[in-house]
Amino acid sequence: MSTEQTTPANGFSYKLTRMLDAPAVKVWRAWTTPEQYAQWAYAAAGSVEMDVRPGGAWKATMVTPDGGQFPLTGSYLEVAENRLLVVGMDVPGKTVPVAMTMDLDEQDDHHTQIQLHQTCDTAEERDMAEQGSTMLLDSLTAFLAGEARN
Repeated sequence: MSTEQTTPANGFSYKLTRMLDAPAVKVWRAWTTPEQYAQWAYAAAGSVEMDVRPGGAWKATMVTPDGGQFPLTGSYLEVAENRLLVVGMDVPGKTVPVAMTMDLDEQDDHHTQIQLHQTCDTAEERDMAEQGSTMLLDSLTAFLAGEARN
C-alpha cells in the first residue's frame, strides 16, 4: 500500500492506494451492500442502511475497539457503479458534508486498485481520517481474502 499526503491551499489531504485481490464488482458490493459492509467496516449488526444513488442517504453505528458506539450519517454525492463512490459524512458543526472519495480501477479479472481520498480542514482531522481509512482498507482486504476462499 502506498500513502501520499498533500497539503493544498484550502486544507489537508490524504490518499491511500491499495491493490486488492478481487474484481471491482466484489469490492463494490462489499462497500455498498449493508450486510457485507457491516461484516468488515466495524459497524454494529443491523445498524447499516444504504440508498446507494446520488443524493441517497446512508447511516451506520460504528463500534470502537473498546466497545464504544457512535452513529454516523450522510449521503452519496456521486455514484458510478464499480468505479467511483463519493460519500458525504455529516459532521456536527459543519454546514456541508465532509466528502471521502473511493476510486476503483480494475486491473484484471482478479485485481482492483482502490484509492481513498479525503481533504480535511486541519492536520489533526486529516491524520484521524487517514488512520480510520487505513483501518477500513486493512479490514476490507481481510474480508475480501475470506470471501475469495468461500
